[in-house]
Amino acid sequence: MTICAFKLENFGPITQVSGQNLGKLNLIIGKNSTGKTYLLKALYSLIRTQEEAGKGDDPRLLSEVLADKLYWTFQNEKLGDLVTKGAGKLSASINMATNKRMSFEFGVDTTKKINAVKNNTLTRQANSIFLPPKEILSLQKVILKSALQDRVFGFDSTYVDLALALQSPTLRGRNFEAFSTSRTKLEAMFTGKVTYNTDKGQWQYKQGNKVFSIHATAEGVKKIAILDTLLGNRYLTPESVIFIDEPESALHPKAIVEFLDIIKLLSDVGIQFFMATHSYFVIKKLYLIALQYKISIPVFISDNDGWQQKNLLNGIPDNEIINESIRLFDKELEVAFNG
Repeated sequence: MTICAFKLENFGPITQVSGQNLGKLNLIIGKNSTGKTYLLKALYSLIRTQEEAGKGDDPRLLSEVLADKLYWTFQNEKLGDLVTKGAGKLSASINMATNKRMSFEFGVDTTKKINAVKNNTLTRQANSIFLPPKEILSLQKVILKSALQDRVFGFDSTYVDLALALQSPTLRGRNFEAFSTSRTKLEAMFTGKVTYNTDKGQWQYKQGNKVFSIHATAEGVKKIAILDTLLGNRYLTPESVIFIDEPESALHPKAIVEFLDIIKLLSDVGIQFFMATHSYFVIKKLYLIALQYKISIPVFISDNDGWQQKNLLNGIPDNEIINESIRLFDKELEVAFNG
């Protein structure tokens, strides 16, 4: 029940992008303002719609769940504002591994209701999550109040869903072996652990016998702690899809490499990842993972001419991140020789 294909047309800054034969690890790179985060959030909105529709006592139709998810994720006054300027309508679809498909379209005049939704997918029992560049542990209460009580724009649905997911307490007992191993590795990265103090109603960082306020804790520690918590409270399962915007943010190069090794381990048990990056280290490490394990890692590259799909198993494709790294290396040699 992972995503095996997708297609977006006239979706904000994205004129057209499609993906086929997706893997457990999928990478998105490109210049700023070309739609990398838009692509992540669009795919997240579709998969979360499948997971939320029909759950519990929620009486909403799938089309209503989708409209709400798009509205609160992209936070435009009307859904029609998502349509690429100058285009007549927006369309999007995802195909699941079971050959099931969900698709929709709407025009510039659409307010908050989507009529053209087609879906023959099954309700997903798993939970997917979006991990933004910034940590949210220190802002969790503010996010939930803004979204659930005040009902105002500010923190979009990716933040709200994450804040809600982190509310569940860590569960005792046997967990998936790969999850337990991953948690051990995550906590070892910063020789400490982030926990929620129920008495004080706040997160805290423990390092040995020392306890630190979450506000005085490094961004990288909090970022790692978020994934650790979601594995520990069983919000994530082997059928989950995780979207990560800038996995490198707040992490030094060695931590980036260790983090991606853990992501590879989690993908082995079924979790699917979509990652958008600006980092040479992320691209290089995933390239080495593709070679070492002989696995396909689709990479989607955006530039001024549109989108193209490549595969890291076939080599690192030409892109501005790698080219700039090479340019700086050449500049270093030039300065050294002329110095």
